[in-house]
Amino acid sequence: MGGISFYDLKQTPGPAPSLATDMARDLGRRIIGGGYEPGRLVEDEGALALRYQVSRSVVRDAVKILVGKGLLEVRRGIGTRVRPRGSWGLLDDDVLDWYQSAAPDGGFLRQLMEARRMFEPKAARWAAERASEAQKRGIETAVKRMEDERGSIEDFVLADASFHGAILRAAQNEFLIAMEGMIYSALLSSIRLTNKDPRENESSIPFHRRVYEAIATGDATLAEEAMGQLLADANERLEQGLKTGSPQ
Repeated sequence: MGGISFYDLKQTPGPAPSLATDMARDLGRRIIGGGYEPGRLVEDEGALALRYQVSRSVVRDAVKILVGKGLLEVRRGIGTRVRPRGSWGLLDDDVLDWYQSAAPDGGFLRQLMEARRMFEPKAARWAAERASEAQKRGIETAVKRMEDERGSIEDFVLADASFHGAILRAAQNEFLIAMEGMIYSALLSSIRLTNKDPRENESSIPFHRRVYEAIATGDATLAEEAMGQLLADANERLEQGLKTGSPQ
């Protein structure tokens, strides 16, 4: 799917590059990808410094980053250990980004979809009740970009992400806005799983337009129902992808 990334969808630059952030990203991806099982001790400071060709202070800074995201814990006299998955900061942008480097995990993707089906219909309802005219135009613009896209896959996916992000913002709830990274991770993971051009999923576009039209007319009940239908359709395609599998 070209060079599109999680941070492209978020329209943010991601973490500033440094030796420590580069090392943390690589080690974080290894942990998420199963290279280090929960409970396992990672190499000591000296071994990590040798592997990554960095100073011990860089290693300590990288470990601090991963400790802050819940992936590692440091215990005096024992070492640095991978924490249980339940302790990981799963809504952290970097963690969601690192998941894109791991093989698709059916359980993780299903949990992402379950969470989306729980909060996105309500977000659509609140958007119908609270959206400004400018916010409604933003949602409409995203739908039109999806309908009209005949160019790159990346542009279509960016339009889809813009649609969902615009609805979260139109709901005017700061906690919902903090959830947008989950949506972007789910979109990227689903496309990687099915290995298909999402523009071929023409049946999904009318669902998006129905959600927009309900929000535009202020029909909160219909907006919630339409978003539920949109996500049910996405879930069906996800399950098909999980059953058939695809090349990684």
